[in-house]
Amino acid sequence: MTHNVRFGFAFAMTAALAATTARAADPSSSLKSGTPDVKSAGPLTFGPDGILFVGDTQGAAIFAIDTGDRKPAKAAPIHVTDIAKKVAARLGTEASKILINDVAVNPVSGQAYLSVSRGRGPDATPVILRVGAEGKLEEVSLEHVKFAKADLPNPPAQGAQARGQSLRNESVTDLAYVDGRVFIAGLSNEEFSSRLISVPFPFTDQPDGAAIEIYHGAHGKFETKSPIRTFVAYTINNESYLMAAYTCTPLVKVAVAQLKPGAQVKGTTIAELGNRNRPLDMIVYEKDGKDFLLLANSSRGVMKIPTEGASKAQSITKPVKDKEGLGYETIAALKGVVQLDKLDKDHAVALIQTDGGALNLETIELP
Repeated sequence: MTHNVRFGFAFAMTAALAATTARAADPSSSLKSGTPDVKSAGPLTFGPDGILFVGDTQGAAIFAIDTGDRKPAKAAPIHVTDIAKKVAARLGTEASKILINDVAVNPVSGQAYLSVSRGRGPDATPVILRVGAEGKLEEVSLEHVKFAKADLPNPPAQGAQARGQSLRNESVTDLAYVDGRVFIAGLSNEEFSSRLISVPFPFTDQPDGAAIEIYHGAHGKFETKSPIRTFVAYTINNESYLMAAYTCTPLVKVAVAQLKPGAQVKGTTIAELGNRNRPLDMIVYEKDGKDFLLLANSSRGVMKIPTEGASKAQSITKPVKDKEGLGYETIAALKGVVQLDKLDKDHAVALIQTDGGALNLETIELP
């Protein structure tokens, strides 16, 4: 790790930090008891005190749900073979009618959570499951829980499509909670439809959206309609950034200071990681004193990307045939990874698709 590139996500304004600290003093204070009207369970991320944020693509909203999972525990390895089959049995259906949409680890307890669709299509039933000791599956009740909701402005209309794909399904593509704010990537129904939204937690303000424009080297043009697929928070030279991966596969850094309400932000494309490829999930971690991104994707293996060149990387602004900018190492031992989240400083929990098509939930060592 260099002295000017490190983990963290510090906001520059002292007043904003003070306000965030005050709000975070009792993170569950704004949550009210009831039954949230969750229409779909998509991207997940954890906030403080076991509060789980759930991206609802069909409802175009973010829910904060108090899981009650606040007992500190040392992270234990998680191994569940053929988890889709076990989830289906738990929910009284068939594995072919189950979609596991995301995996998130509660950093307090080390337990893994799954967002699940029981059924296919927009009418599927949303389910949240917790993976406990020895791989035991437990449904997290969405009835009579403490929760809060933030509606997202101007989502894609129900039924809107592009290239045969539902745009509503991409109203939320990824989430991150950092220093009292929830950052949300996805699409809107506006002309510059790719956006990043920031909302303070507790949910006291309306979400603030900024439209994102990037240069896509593999396509040789600027784009405003392709959504961020996965992103992480990172600090470069004491400035806060989001490191975001797009389909086909630009890696872009976006300065948080530019994400102001209504702004049209131009991200800096610092790498093209290879075309004909879809990013699936990404984490940031430290190994041997250096920082890395670990990016799971659809067709080029799990990528280990050093971050030390991120501060000085030149923006890609011309067409490239395949790869350029920050390089990466393909981790041959990690095949079929479709979702992952950090378990502790040395391990992650990964949802892995086997050659036979089964899904296993496994603890992996960070490479």
